[in-house]
Amino acid sequence: MKLLLDTHIWLWYALGSDQLSDPLQTLIPQAETELWLSPISIWEVMILAEKGRISLSEKPAKWIQQSLEALQVREAPLTGKIAILSRQIELPHQDPADRFIAATALHYDLQLATVDANLTAADWLPTLS
Repeated sequence: MKLLLDTHIWLWYALGSDQLSDPLQTLIPQAETELWLSPISIWEVMILAEKGRISLSEKPAKWIQQSLEALQVREAPLTGKIAILSRQIELPHQDPADRFIAATALHYDLQLATVDANLTAADWLPTLS
């Protein structure tokens, strides 16, 4: 399975949060699961850390690098096609991060791990909670 981690799912897993569902706790560490991450999620984590909304054990840039290496995450590069797709999809809000992440999942044919109701409600977007 190819799984794109939404920002909160990545954080919950990496920080050992009990908010992460049992199925995702089981699926994420499996060797046959390809984990993908959008650069938008890295950007969001930097912002959350700068604003003091999350507490990390290291400086944000170092924590991110360690987390990416530990999880063996593949980067889902942003492209012009993803930027265009992010404006063509139907979502009930204009949050650019959600739009880029959803468009990335579609573009790379990935299942999106998220509990964001705005994303899970989109019947055109394959999600896993």
